[in-house]
This record gives sequence, structure tokens and C-alpha cells, in this order.
Amino acid sequence: MLWVVLGWLDAIKFAKSHNKAHYEVLVPQRAVQGWHGTAWFPAFAHRARIFWHLASAGWDTQLCGGGMNWNPRLMPYKNAITNELWISASTAMYLHFPGDDNSSPFKARDGEPELGTAASWPRHDSKYKDAAIVAHKWLTASNMTNSHGLYVDGFHISGYRPGVNNTGKKCDERDEMVYTYNQGTILTGLRELYTITGKSEYLEEGHQLIRAVIKATGWDITKNAPVQDLKVLQGHGVPAWYGLGRAGVLEEACDILATCSQDAQTFKGIWMHHFTTFCKPLDEPFDGEEMNQHMHLRNANLHIESCKGYKPWLQHNADAARNTRDGEGRYGMWWTVGLMKEYHVHGLSIVPEDVPVPAEATDYRNDGVPNNSIWMMAPVHNDGRQRPMNRRDVVKLSDANDRGRGRTVETQSGGLALLRALWEISRLP
Repeated sequence: MLWVVLGWLDAIKFAKSHNKAHYEVLVPQRAVQGWHGTAWFPAFAHRARIFWHLASAGWDTQLCGGGMNWNPRLMPYKNAITNELWISASTAMYLHFPGDDNSSPFKARDGEPELGTAASWPRHDSKYKDAAIVAHKWLTASNMTNSHGLYVDGFHISGYRPGVNNTGKKCDERDEMVYTYNQGTILTGLRELYTITGKSEYLEEGHQLIRAVIKATGWDITKNAPVQDLKVLQGHGVPAWYGLGRAGVLEEACDILATCSQDAQTFKGIWMHHFTTFCKPLDEPFDGEEMNQHMHLRNANLHIESCKGYKPWLQHNADAARNTRDGEGRYGMWWTVGLMKEYHVHGLSIVPEDVPVPAEATDYRNDGVPNNSIWMMAPVHNDGRQRPMNRRDVVKLSDANDRGRGRTVETQSGGLALLRALWEISRLP
């Protein structure tokens, strides 16, 4: 639901920017008429509002003191992505939702927020801002980051029993799985929280997370080079895993085995999309009471300089990703392989210790949700097994990405998102 909210609001932002560039700036005399795409704002806005309100039912304070629940059909699971989406969708609703006066045709079911009872839903409604601030406070206090400073996937609740009073139970069973998109989606929300409040702490948090990601790929940001000298591989072995990548290249844990689902094939592109949004030049704070122009200019300059410092790492990733393209120009999922080609690694064996999934992690995005009592309200059978994974494989670097789902629309979106990130960073003033 929250991905849908962001999608419709992005459509509104695009229409506004297109109208400004091609009607208000290039052809001022056409500005009165405007671009026909802006006529769709009411439909887009109504859709975004409805989905935001439907999703709001997932916010729960009885368990873990707050947080969005991922899936009401499974055992309670408060994970990073749902809460990050809630933050980013709520800030987007506050800043970009143009208002809505359409009260039909949706009707709330029992226990859901009322829809269609007000005559109008105004823009810049404080409930969106308040929801984002409360959710961010809960997320930062949730202990959902690991020793690398990266967001793990989420928390289950020990001792939870369906159908009984579980009020007051805490999130205490942490799933250590790390995905790239969990480090990205929050970045849009952090940038917009700065725009809303003028508080630089949100920018600082975003840059800290970006640097944690870069470090976790095995990249030394001070030397602008991989930590591991790839030349010493001498054609054998896989570069070391640093928490979210190898040899300075962003990587999913599923990349090495080519077990990535179609869902996971979007993740690196999602990270790049939100990184690019975060690193745009800052807007004037919307209603920061404590902000003055001097402080904002200082923050804006520091922000731009920090973002420009990420360019060598982006270039390194783009070089690797471009080398994964096949004869038809299609990007592969495992970008790291493109870099290894450069160092003449002609063949390589993957052994179990190369697979970076810790014992306390459940790779449910690629292996499926386990059919056990931890995840399921009523498991069909309680053996806890997941789809078996082949943890031994031989990769032929003639085309290491021609495995698993292979090259898909999603792997192209990832390559394009990476190129766009590099392009936008290269254009910063």
C-alpha cells in the first residue's frame, strides 16, 4: 500500500516539474493553459490518500510500543521496510499531496480508519507530519541496526499467541537478514523530515547510513578505493564479504548464488533511487521554526559536498555493472562479477562460507516465508523448512548472470537507477 502512495505522489511531482520546465519556463505564454498531465492531480491525490489511510491501520502501539506491522495475515512482524515506507510516505503526503475533495467511493470496514466522512482533505495536514516524526522516533529506538550500522530486516515477538491479550510484549527476536533496499527507503523520509523541520540531525543520520552502506561494500571512502586489492586474487576465489557487498560493489546476499527472486532483483535499484532523492540540493525548510537562512545555507553546502564525495564509489559500481551487460546490452543482477572480469578472474568456485547469510537470518524475500510457528499464524505443517538452496555452485564468468532468473526488467531498472545516481551526483554544483 505504501509503495502505491509513493508512486502516485511521484507522478504528481513529475507532472509539476514537467509543467514548470516546458510551460512556465520555456514557453511562459503557455503557462496559463499548462500541461494537460496536471489535470490528473485530483485522481492521483485521491488514490494516494486512500492508500495512505488504508495502510495507517498497520500502526500498532499494543506490541513493541509502536511500529507498523508488515502483514496482518502472518504472525506480528515489525520490520524495517514497512516502517521506513511509512515515514517516507507520510513526509511525502505532508509535502506533496495537493489536497483532495473526493469523498467517494470507498467505505471503511470494521476497525479501519474512516474514509469518505470529511468534505475535504487539505494539503499540508499535520497528521502526516506527526505520523512521520513518531514513526522515525520509534524506528531509531528499535535496535534494528547491526554492528555495521545497517538495518536488519525486523523483529518477531517471543511468546506471542494469536487470540489472546499480548499487550505490552516487546520486539525481542531480531532477524539478522540484511537487504540493500532497507538501507535506502528511509533516505527519502530523512531528507523530507529536514525540509519539514529544518533539523540537520535528519541529514546527518542519512549521510551516516550512506557511509555505512559504502563501507559495508568493502570500499575505503577516504582513499576512494576497494579495501581489498583485487589484483592479489590472481584469478582465484571470491572477494571478501564486508556486510553488504564485495570489492567496493553493492551486492545482495542472493547475488552470489543467483537465488534472487523477482522482488529482490529490484532492491539495489530502490536503494539508488532513494539515494538520488536524498542527495538532491536541499529545498528551503517548510516550517522549521528554529531555522535561519545562514544555518540552512551551511547545511545545504555541507550536504552537497558530502554527496559529491560519493561519486568515486558510484563510478566504481557503474563500471562494474556495465561490464555485466550481455550482447544485447542487458544488465545482470550480480554487479560484482563485472569488476572481477577486469582483473582477469576466469573461473571461480563458490563455497558455503562465501554465502553471506548468517544463521540468525531468514532470507524470506528469496526463499519464501518459512512455514513455521515463528512466521505463520497457522502453519500447514511445522517442520520449519524453506525452499532448499544450492549453497555450492560453479560460476563460469563467461556469463555469471545467466543463472537463476537471469536478466529481467528488474535488473535493467537497477542498472538504470545506478547510472541515474551517478549522472545526478556528477551534476551537483
